Amino acid sequence: MALGKRIQQLADYELDELIARAENNNSWFTPDHIKLALHGLVRMLDEEELRNWLEKYEIQDEPKSKKVGVMMAGNIPAVGFHDLMVVLLTGHEAHVKLSSSDQVLMKWLVKELIALAPDFQKKVVFEDMLKGKDAYIATGSDNSARYFDYYFGKYPSVIRKNRTSVAVLDGTETEEDYRELAKDVFQYFGLGCRNISKIFLTDEGQIQQFLKAIEGYHFVMSHHKYLNNYDYNKSIYLVNGEPHLDNGFLLCRQSEELVSPVAVLYYEVYKDRKELEVKLDAQSEKIQCIVSKAGWYPSSFGFGQAQQPGVGDYADHVDTVAFLLELT
Repeated sequence: MALGKRIQQLADYELDELIARAENNNSWFTPDHIKLALHGLVRMLDEEELRNWLEKYEIQDEPKSKKVGVMMAGNIPAVGFHDLMVVLLTGHEAHVKLSSSDQVLMKWLVKELIALAPDFQKKVVFEDMLKGKDAYIATGSDNSARYFDYYFGKYPSVIRKNRTSVAVLDGTETEEDYRELAKDVFQYFGLGCRNISKIFLTDEGQIQQFLKAIEGYHFVMSHHKYLNNYDYNKSIYLVNGEPHLDNGFLLCRQSEELVSPVAVLYYEVYKDRKELEVKLDAQSEKIQCIVSKAGWYPSSFGFGQAQQPGVGDYADHVDTVAFLLELT
């Protein structure tokens, strides 16, 4: 798609200006993370990738257009673009309420898209209140999902809740494997649903090996918001006398919970694969993706690939294209 090529061909001064404005809007959006997100969009917008993805659907040439309200998240850069794209590709109108945390990148992407394809001018509308739409796609927390369900539940809707991702270790991991896994932990400072917030281990000693191998990630402490989260959680653990490990920039704590705070990584020891499968199956509605060494665990990604989803890797595993096609 032309938009992907446009992103690729951005002049340095254009990219720098866009990054500066996006980071000013949300200081969690660092230059490296914005570039990572844009690179992901380029990969998503690859023509062959899009054709292979869409060929399994029956999309009408002139479908009956519906007004689809899209409530976007803003936890990582341009995270709402996929929803916008599927609404437009299925022939509907996208009525978008942007997150206050991701105003700049999404507006820039829409502006560039319309410049390349003017027909979309009337297909994308930014709104502060999403009332009177034919259907809704809303992304938020467990708390906001209750609000969304109250207001949107009587309409055709996809309402997403909190999710996180986990890693599974089998004891054969090398230092290089741990460094790849660290990408899944630290990219976007762990704010995405595809970030690893918990590791399942065969032996508790593996968490110490992991912490030793990832010393090169100490640079995350240079970000003031990450540092504040690290200091806060460390003080809580120390005051409450809660056992934890600390390598100076990441706190590791044994827990049966899945979702860890920023700067904290949970871990849990499992006895055998059967026990692990039962545990993960029971929590599947809270897990977005699983990573393992070379993807050995069923339906998992390899280490370092959690933030490289394909265009068909849907949030909450809900096929939004199929949902939108049913509206017609």
